[in-house]
Amino acid sequence: MSRVSDPIALPAEEVLDGVPVLADEPQPLLPARQRPAAQAVVVAAGSFVAGVATLAMVQRRRRRGGELGEVLGSNSFLIDVHLLRRN
Repeated sequence: MSRVSDPIALPAEEVLDGVPVLADEPQPLLPARQRPAAQAVVVAAGSFVAGVATLAMVQRRRRRGGELGEVLGSNSFLIDVHLLRRN
């Protein structure tokens, strides 16, 4: 890797003099949601169903004995990556 003694010439600063373009007709604002409690109920019910489905799938896999074999041990590793500057 070689160093260059001359600085890189940067282009002159660009000036933008744009004007915002408005829509032909103003658009009405959408009304705020009237029922945040109903939305919370739907999210909670969906989360519950997803949890039940996950639990059922895990139990089913345990009953079949695992097609990939029995897990005898497990290791987890924390990876720490450092970026170093070269002088």
